[in-house]
Amino acid sequence: MLGIGLALLIHAKPYGWQFLRASLIIPWAVPTIVNGTLWRWIYNADYGALNGLLYQLGIIEKYVPWLIEPWRAMNLVIIADVWHSVPFVALILQAALAALPLEIEEAAAVDGANAWQRLWRIRLPLLRSAILVALIIRTVEAFRVFDLLYVITQGGPAFGTVTISYLTYLQTFSYGNLGRGSALSFLISIFTLVMALFYIRILYRPQEDAQ
Repeated sequence: MLGIGLALLIHAKPYGWQFLRASLIIPWAVPTIVNGTLWRWIYNADYGALNGLLYQLGIIEKYVPWLIEPWRAMNLVIIADVWHSVPFVALILQAALAALPLEIEEAAAVDGANAWQRLWRIRLPLLRSAILVALIIRTVEAFRVFDLLYVITQGGPAFGTVTISYLTYLQTFSYGNLGRGSALSFLISIFTLVMALFYIRILYRPQEDAQ
């Protein structure tokens, strides 16, 4: 949804939209290791930018060790991953929006459709194929995320940020359980395929797209 919102914002071409579109490339183009190092510095309990900003604004009275609680550490890692991946989705959808025929929306506006109706009834159905591609790519990336976790938390605290890909790494290389690691890799592949087929089943409508 955040990617769709950014795509619609760029497509509306507000003031500075070209700068916004160009700036979206930076988080996506940054290597994941560099991205993880950046966010590890931001979340640092002693000199992190997040603590410094919140302290200067008076929101916190002292620096907070953000990554010592499992639930909070996982949420902060998710924020770092969203910052890295959402621009990619936004650029895909913005390119798809730019290719949509304007005549359909203009005809709908003449018929009295408001902005929400044009978005819900025209734009989103026409964006179905692009959304499908973005969903499949993001699902694959989400299941194989490893380097971000390794750099920021190394699976901690108390295994609170261990995902299935990180667990595969632990089982294979840290614990030497090659059989379990292979089985987990196979499960990741199967589940990713199932999710992709589910997305295709829900979103792919070749007859409607042809019309």
